Amino acid sequence: MTQKLTLFSQEVDDFVLELKIDADATFHDLHRLIQQACGYDDTQNHSFLICDEDWRIRHRIRQTDTGDTAIDEDLYLMDETPLGDFLEEEGQRVAYVYDPEGQRFFLMELTENIFGQPQPEPIVSRRHGKAPAQYLTEEDEPATRPASDEADTADFYGDEDFEEDELDMEGFEISEQ
Repeated sequence: MTQKLTLFSQEVDDFVLELKIDADATFHDLHRLIQQACGYDDTQNHSFLICDEDWRIRHRIRQTDTGDTAIDEDLYLMDETPLGDFLEEEGQRVAYVYDPEGQRFFLMELTENIFGQPQPEPIVSRRHGKAPAQYLTEEDEPATRPASDEADTADFYGDEDFEEDELDMEGFEISEQ
């Protein structure tokens, strides 16, 4: 099964990537695809945050074991964890932390499960806009983090009146690559 993920940034309104990757591929494969597509280096400990429908973090998938995993938290590593273990249903949400120091991330959603069309290599199937810089400069401010279970998610989007249907994926004018 091929999974189509749509990735977007809260920092750059017109930046969107559509990624196609096999469900048996690992989170490390997805990480490499995002890094290459954005022109980022791989010098930090990046992670994926599996979120619920309200963007509350349910699981962390880390690049390496940093030894700071809570006793009651399972340790999932990117190179050992297939996407299909956590991403099954369309609409599932994931945050990809590309700048842990600046606490910056991309938001992603599993937009389609494609059956009968194997995807031997992960690809960027559509792209629009330019990725934000990987690292913050002095005058930049960090983005808001995905909410933990205890936190209030109202400020996650910076607007308490955020309506999910306001995000018009069709309106991004994504061009085929």
